[in-house]
Amino acid sequence: MPALLAAIVLALFAGCGGSSSSGSSTPEQRFADALEAIVARPDGPPGIVAVVQRGAERVLYTAGVADLTTGAPIDVDDHMRLASVAKAFSGAAALAVVSAGGLALDDTIGKWRPDLPVEWADVTLTQLLNHTSGIVDFSGENDFIEALLASLQVAPPPLELLAFIEDPELSFTPGTRYRYSNSDNIVVALMVEAATGEAYEDVLRTRVYAPLGLTRTSLPAGPALPMSRLNGYDIDPPAAPEDVSELFAAGWTWASGGVVSTPADATRFVRGWAGGALVDAPTRAAQYTFVVGGSSEPPGPGANDAGLALFRYRTRCGTVFGHTGNTPGYTQFIAASEDGTRSVTVAINAQLPPSRNEARFAELRRIYEDGVCLALS
Repeated sequence: MPALLAAIVLALFAGCGGSSSSGSSTPEQRFADALEAIVARPDGPPGIVAVVQRGAERVLYTAGVADLTTGAPIDVDDHMRLASVAKAFSGAAALAVVSAGGLALDDTIGKWRPDLPVEWADVTLTQLLNHTSGIVDFSGENDFIEALLASLQVAPPPLELLAFIEDPELSFTPGTRYRYSNSDNIVVALMVEAATGEAYEDVLRTRVYAPLGLTRTSLPAGPALPMSRLNGYDIDPPAAPEDVSELFAAGWTWASGGVVSTPADATRFVRGWAGGALVDAPTRAAQYTFVVGGSSEPPGPGANDAGLALFRYRTRCGTVFGHTGNTPGYTQFIAASEDGTRSVTVAINAQLPPSRNEARFAELRRIYEDGVCLALS
């Protein structure tokens, strides 16, 4: 357990398929082989699922299992933690409210949340969404880590997550630098609540889930996952994999990492989010304004640039837009073409950050890029 808790502290946020021969000649077969290969690694995940969709044609690739105890296969409707892909959901909620006139991109924290530190008062919604705010990441603070380890199953209210920041002084002048911070999307959700007068979870349901047809997506407060799930594991060979699906309450990451969804729903989301289904034209233009070199955490395929709660991934086969995430038990990647008609979703039921194994993560990034190539081909 000590090694497992250390992994949590270090990286809290941060249907067709199967095997085929190594001599496969088609891109689809080679992609399936790559999924089998990463699962077969001694330090690989128990399972991996990829959803590649071109128009209405959806192909599901899987390797490994959803549950090491039962050997259950992976299903497109299995529930899983989306980790930092939840940040795309908070962006979707905020920009939907912007499009409806309830918020403006240049609205400041001070306007909507005067209860937050005065040092943050002039930070804008845009700067929060593209991670140029300068607000310190609460998840790296010692007080947060101690509180998390003392109460894994019960999280504090969202506002208290920001109270773990010891020194609220901004780390740089807002808008001048890029620095990925879990604090940003907590503030975004709090601003959404103030602007709408509704709980953030309710805004997600009415302005994101319902318009995009997401029926198996939620933002729980506690640690429980539905029984139809892709179990998440801690991988630390030679120790046996340990099930961490319900190790900690989702409220510890809330709008920055707490969303629970399925491969099918995650695919519907990214196609709508990248394709502009939730926003008006002026808001979409701002959404697609990028900070060059701003990388998602962990990095996505190709060259990464940061927009408003989505990233641009420029790969050898073309450009897609989406988000990544990793948390104990899960590593996630979702992306779609700019019109939302071509997409790829890749989910792994283990946390595979580059900090723990660079070679393994490089293999995973190749899978991401190969998935993009299949989607755009």
